[in-house]
Amino acid sequence: MINFDVVILGSGLAGLASALKLAPHRKVAIVTKKNMLDGASNWAQGGIAAVVDAFDTHESHVNDTILAGAHLSDPEVTQLVVEKGADGIAWLINQGVNFTKDTNASSGLHLTMEGGHSFRRIIHADDATGHAVQTTLEERVRTHPNITVLENHVGIDLITKIDTDTNHAVCCGIYVLNSIQDSVVAIQAPAVILATGGAGKSYLYTTNPDTSTGDGIAIGWRAGCSVSNMEFIQFHPTCLYHPEAKSFLISEALRGEGGMLLLPNGHRFMPDYDPRAELAPRDIVARSIDAEMKKHGVDCVYLDISHRGLEFIKTHFPNIYKRCLELGIDASIEPIPVVPAAHYTCGGLNTSLNGLTDIDGLYAVGETAHTGLHGANRLASNSLLECLVFSEQTVNHILSSTQNCLEPIKEWDESRVTDSDEEVIIAHNWDELRRFMWNYVGIVRTTKRLERAEHRLKLLEEEIRDYYSNFKVTRDLLELRNLVEVSQLIVRCALQRKESRGLHFSTDYPDLGMTASNTTCHPKA
Repeated sequence: MINFDVVILGSGLAGLASALKLAPHRKVAIVTKKNMLDGASNWAQGGIAAVVDAFDTHESHVNDTILAGAHLSDPEVTQLVVEKGADGIAWLINQGVNFTKDTNASSGLHLTMEGGHSFRRIIHADDATGHAVQTTLEERVRTHPNITVLENHVGIDLITKIDTDTNHAVCCGIYVLNSIQDSVVAIQAPAVILATGGAGKSYLYTTNPDTSTGDGIAIGWRAGCSVSNMEFIQFHPTCLYHPEAKSFLISEALRGEGGMLLLPNGHRFMPDYDPRAELAPRDIVARSIDAEMKKHGVDCVYLDISHRGLEFIKTHFPNIYKRCLELGIDASIEPIPVVPAAHYTCGGLNTSLNGLTDIDGLYAVGETAHTGLHGANRLASNSLLECLVFSEQTVNHILSSTQNCLEPIKEWDESRVTDSDEEVIIAHNWDELRRFMWNYVGIVRTTKRLERAEHRLKLLEEEIRDYYSNFKVTRDLLELRNLVEVSQLIVRCALQRKESRGLHFSTDYPDLGMTASNTTCHPKA
């Protein structure tokens, strides 16, 4: 058993920013199940949305966010995040992040355009913003004396107690698996931050890395946290379609800079669906592509930026151009084949404006959390912005709070389990899960398909519970367990929503409801 003031599960932007802000005042541990740069933040291409240009306004950014979110975004939360956006960018620059410059701009930063935005407000580092941010912060984290990094450690379950004075659950720490040494460690801490990202690996096709298995959401749910709006899974419209390319995203910014979506016959179809064409919000573009693929029986559509010329493409999208060229696609002379893929989990653990969940001492930041910002559909490049603002909110609350769980915790007990001799079951169940989630709980849904998925998930849950009870935990088992629980929450929330709004489209309820409301699942008694 080891002790820290704060344990952070996850090493994306939400986790690293929280750690660096806490470290001058607290002893911090970052628990990450692979290496520090293996999360989704490192893959982010487009950039960070923030009002830094003299011609832009907070009001415009707030309105764009609420419109993209199908009027389900929380106005108070949205206002807070937008107003604090420029401070977040300034903090990153102070850390040493080298954003792309524009000496002619009032901010000194090059700003690009993305779908759903009324102004150019996307701060970026070429087309690899996440990597630039993450590598800069990683270097600072690794050299900070008050931060301990535990790589190849996987969160299992939170350690909680009931406060006898308030009859309220209090977080005391977390059990984690050291997947290298195959041993479980109990970590005591009066504050735990869940920042593990989303659950894109629930689906067969995703832009997310292999680490996106919904760990934080499932861990918080099992401990007693409520969740909201899990049905809103954002499918990014443009994932590279190529047999040798795994989860390679073609940035929203290509469409912002004039990229056009075409059928194989060259027809530009987005103007047929929305007057904003390729610059419509992601939910509209993804559904339009899905409809065209089904209508014409094609495996993909094409994104054409070739009319901007070689020099422009290599300057603005060097990594995308290079990767496509490696696969035999020259984006300067031919269109890029693309398909929609699961990209972002808009729902999550319910949190306050301070990042606090339903459990005292337990916080959630980033894609793991449901703050109320994204509503029914996340506006492009608002994700890293949310990480920056809510890491600050969370840290301020932790630093101003009294530590209220200092009694000793129990060590992990595995005296009644054995090593598994049937690991193939895990691989088989994971494959089955991802396929029926894609087919039954995808871009377009029906009640019948959702009920089929619900039935299959119940059977999978029973199998995994039996497996978990009898065998020692492994990373694969823990990830599958979490994915099944998160998938159940996605389906439960989807069945609650008797309308089509944002990212949730049901052919049984194709119209928008009269009122905008969240779907919420409360933990089991």
